[in-house]
Order: sequence, then structure tokens, then C-alpha cells
Amino acid sequence: MQLKPFKNAIFLDRDGIINHDPGDYTKSVEEFTILPTVMETLEKWANKGYGLIVITNQAGIDKGLYGHEEVEAIHQYLQGECIKKGFEIAAFYYCPHHPDFSGKCLCRKPGSLMVEKGLHKFGLDPKNCVLIGDKERDIEAGEKAGVRGVLQKTNDAIYEEMIALQ
Repeated sequence: MQLKPFKNAIFLDRDGIINHDPGDYTKSVEEFTILPTVMETLEKWANKGYGLIVITNQAGIDKGLYGHEEVEAIHQYLQGECIKKGFEIAAFYYCPHHPDFSGKCLCRKPGSLMVEKGLHKFGLDPKNCVLIGDKERDIEAGEKAGVRGVLQKTNDAIYEEMIALQ
């Protein structure tokens, strides 16, 4: 598939927004369960021309619970499910750090580096973007980069009307 150009983007937290968050870490594809409404909502947004960018803290890597390979396998699986529906995730960004293990970093939410990378890579105006997350740190990461946040309850449905960029 060829990714269509976009000027509006939706940044999405992963665990608790796209997939079921069991309360600890999603360590493998086998544990990765896409939440109801996610695929149809992402498809609608993609069909309306929004770029979809996933940003996720993955401190389990720093803690030695799983590796980069498992995170990348999960993202490849999700991308494959999207491609089956006729759209793609434009980019996946994840932070492998935990402050108790590797100290502070700029990419771990509420840091804004993952959002800033997405804005820069695609030449996006933050005013034309929204970030959907289930924790205050998600919203804070977006706001630090000038992106409006939408706080969603963990493991709750996402739906097309959640975002209104204009």
C-alpha cells in the first residue's frame, strides 16, 4: 500500500485505546487484543484523510519483561490488520525507557518527543492534530507539543465523532 499524504493527524496511545490494557504489560502478539470499534473507527478516520500515528510508552523493555522484537511484532500485527481493511498506520513511536531503570528521557510520556517526531516527519501543524489517550500523561505529552488532547477511559470504545479538528 502507498500511504496517502495527509495534513491532519490523530496521535493514538496504544494500550487502553487501541488494544485491551490488562493492567500490566502487553508482552506479545498473543496478549494483544484490539478493542471493539477500533478498526472501524480508524478506517473511517483514514478514509477521511487523517494520518494515524501510534505513540506508546513501553517501559517493560527497560524492565526486561519483553524486548523490542515483541513490540515491533505487535505493531506489525496491528499494521497487517489495518492493511486488510485498506488503510495504514503512518508511524509507530515507542519509548522503551523507565525512569527507575534508565533515568529520565524526553520520549517517555508526558515527554513530548514522540509527538514532536511525528509532527516533524510529516510536516504537520499541531493545530491540525489531536491526541487520544487514556492517561493524563498522554494528554500532557500532546499539549507540550501544541496538540489538543482527548482523554478517554481505559479500554473504552473510540468512535469517529471524538475528534473535531476544525
